[in-house]
Amino acid sequence: MKKSLLALAALGAFAGVAHAQSSVTLYGIIDVGINMNTNAGGKHKYDMSSGVLQGSRFGLRGTEDLGGGLKAIFVLENGFNVNNGTLGQGGLMFGRQAYVGLSSSQFGTVTLGRQYDSVVDYVGPFEAGDQWGGSIAAHPADLDNFNNSFRTNNTVKYTSADYNGLKFGGTYSLGGQAGNFTGNQIWSLGAGYNNGPLVLGVGYLNARTPAASGGLFNTGSTAAAPVAAAVNPIYGGFSSANTYQVIGAGGAYTFGAATVGLTYSNTRFINLGKTFASSAAGQSATFNNAEVNFKYQLTPALLVGAAYDYTRGAEINGASRAQYHQGALGVDYFLSKRTDVYLIGVYQHALGDTLNQAGQTVAATASIASITPSANQNQFTARIGIRHKF
Repeated sequence: MKKSLLALAALGAFAGVAHAQSSVTLYGIIDVGINMNTNAGGKHKYDMSSGVLQGSRFGLRGTEDLGGGLKAIFVLENGFNVNNGTLGQGGLMFGRQAYVGLSSSQFGTVTLGRQYDSVVDYVGPFEAGDQWGGSIAAHPADLDNFNNSFRTNNTVKYTSADYNGLKFGGTYSLGGQAGNFTGNQIWSLGAGYNNGPLVLGVGYLNARTPAASGGLFNTGSTAAAPVAAAVNPIYGGFSSANTYQVIGAGGAYTFGAATVGLTYSNTRFINLGKTFASSAAGQSATFNNAEVNFKYQLTPALLVGAAYDYTRGAEINGASRAQYHQGALGVDYFLSKRTDVYLIGVYQHALGDTLNQAGQTVAATASIASITPSANQNQFTARIGIRHKF
């Protein structure tokens, strides 16, 4: 259960505003489980990991009523590995979220800090990986960022008020490069509509120089080199692009205890870098992804889910397009409102060819999101875990 604390008791910094109604909420999630990977670089692997169904986290959320429907708000959210106590998101103290801003019931909310983009906000929730499937059920290598592998730093974000089920918003992240206003900049737009059983969402994300230090693929780490996902065999060969662009859409319809969901994304790596062979440098690579998912609440305590995902890769230098077929099944049993146990299985099969980071044509290999990639075309992973919320 979330615990509400008076701001005056929790943070002495608010001592000067005792006349306003203020609160700070302490919250968190602890998610841990045991995994089996049939092909981790060619070998079976068994391990225990943190944060698959949801990332393990510890956070503080605060509000201060300023009157007239206006509030000051903040969120500080830490990600961590429950198995060894280390920080997540590349060792950042508040690597999941860190922002402050103003919220109006009439005009919407403006926040500044480290935040989520509009594709994550408005389209990501329709993906099975954001529901019962966890990060291993995300689209291959989380190519389109629906599963929130990458967050944005230095971000100004606007979220509208709710207009009869319609909400919209956008983000802009300043690159902070002297003499280069567009260097490392990230921006996004999105909208969502909720009308009873029908929910819809669209989003757009554009990131300049994503693999550079300070770029989108690097905003979770203090290191200058790209994070591991940027060198993933599915799209690591394209991460030298000048621009990373995602167009996404999703929807879900609920009838009784069942919900059917659909997602689509078009991901482009525009103007590939000089690391490619001369014939590929300057070209663009496009990936298309479609997912259909289903979940059913068998009883108030038992949820089952299934999903199929298809990714069609880019055609560069005449090579056959890579294709990735992925299926996922999940069972989630709630012991209480705060604690559940779950089982997830994901299988992925790759076909065709792709490009490696040197621009060479190679056979596509399977790579289920958030685990060690396969050494060949096939990979299966299963996880049994427990999640507790507070």
